[in-house]
Amino acid sequence: MYDIGTRERAVALVAQGRSLSSVSRETGISRYAIRSWQTRIEPVERAGKPCPRCREEPGPPQDQPAYAYLLGLYLGDGCISAHRRGVYFLRVVLDTAWPGIIEACEAAVRAVRPDNSVFRVRRQGCVAVSSASKHWPCLFPQHGPGKKHERPIVLEPWQWAIVRDRPWEFVRGLVHSDGCRVTNWTTRTVAGERKRYEYPRYFFCNKSDDIRGLFTDALDLVGVEWTTLARGGTPFTVSVARRASVALMDLHVGPKH
Repeated sequence: MYDIGTRERAVALVAQGRSLSSVSRETGISRYAIRSWQTRIEPVERAGKPCPRCREEPGPPQDQPAYAYLLGLYLGDGCISAHRRGVYFLRVVLDTAWPGIIEACEAAVRAVRPDNSVFRVRRQGCVAVSSASKHWPCLFPQHGPGKKHERPIVLEPWQWAIVRDRPWEFVRGLVHSDGCRVTNWTTRTVAGERKRYEYPRYFFCNKSDDIRGLFTDALDLVGVEWTTLARGGTPFTVSVARRASVALMDLHVGPKH
């Protein structure tokens, strides 16, 4: 007998385009069982709190810090895909080099949808943190066909209110998805001696002008100075290099972990 979480995970793997044979080898579950679950299993919306966006008077998610962080992760490395019977899978694909971020992502998904199961799908060099619910498009209305950088990405007023109140969580989610903290260096001649100096800075890279704009809007809210760098003449990277701004980022974001 397999619990509902194991069944949902197996069905989710097939829904991502995997063959029954490969899923069977990875999970140790027979292809017959997985095939039967495909026709019978619908990820369970367990009895509990309703979707805050589907109430008679729609409201924000209860755990707004977790939502702001997950929103940043979703805009950078997340996607939502439709499955059977109106169910959607949220997937945030993260590098295995940062286990702390994977843990934080899973915790945020659980906090935002506490009545839905969350599971991890391991692939070469990455982990997809996934969860099934009928309500992911309600919570992330930026969901739509095509790549994010090829269509408008605009926050709803209720989303922007959360970002305005919880800007650091939003910034942290974006940096944990498409950002990094690096140490640059240069040399100077002092009293005839060549010395090496190191200085940290933050980068955020995303092809979407709208997503970069949301990132810089949030930086403005918290008083972080930034500049835009171009790649091949096209804006692509947001840089935070001034000492005071880097110190703020270190205090509230820090290196990936």
